[in-house]
Formats: sequence, structure tokens, C-alpha cells
Amino acid sequence: MREPPAIDAYGGGGFRVAGVWRPGSLLIVSDTPSDWRPARIVDLTLADFAEVVALERGAAEFVLLGTGARQALPPRAVRDGLALAGLGLEFMATEAAARLHNVLASQGRRFATALIAV
Repeated sequence: MREPPAIDAYGGGGFRVAGVWRPGSLLIVSDTPSDWRPARIVDLTLADFAEVVALERGAAEFVLLGTGARQALPPRAVRDGLALAGLGLEFMATEAAARLHNVLASQGRRFATALIAV
């Protein structure tokens, strides 16, 4: 797995990833950014993490989740489902998660990033 792309900017309803503007929420798995369905933390389901759960064991240690404008507890079904899949979950406000994504990527950590747009 290559290093995940940098998140250059966030806000205004989307993200600039490796110089490209991406409107809406964002999922980065195995160094590939893609659009992500959830617009609010209450919309989040385990199915939104299907791509991450399907990864080979060890390909990602954890999911870095940006919960929106404020830190919020993800639904129990999401927390329990990721734990059953052997994935840790770190969650925080999207602004903090976007910044932490870049730090963790530069350290070569194996993780997936899921960010709800603000």
C-alpha cells in the first residue's frame, strides 16, 4: 500500500485531496480517495464501512473517522461492527481528523480515513 494522499484543505462542504477538490464526504482506503455517502453522523451505518471491512486482515489497523463539525459518538452498531472486524476506531471532529490524517500518513501508518464533510 502506498502512502495515502494528503488532505490539503477541508470545509465548504468538501475536501481538497492531493490538489483536487472533492465535494461531499470522503473515504480514503488503500491510498484511494472516493466519495462517501454519510452527510451526518446520525446517517452512519456499518454498511458505509463495507470497503474497509472487506480489506485483508492487517491492511488497516483502524479507521480514522471525522464526525462533522463537532466530535460525536458513532452509532453502537458501527463501533461494534468495526471491532468485530478487528479494526480500531478513532473518532473526532472532521477538522481534527483531516489534520491527523496527514500526520499518520507521513508516519506510514496503515489506516482508512472516513470524513463527514463540513
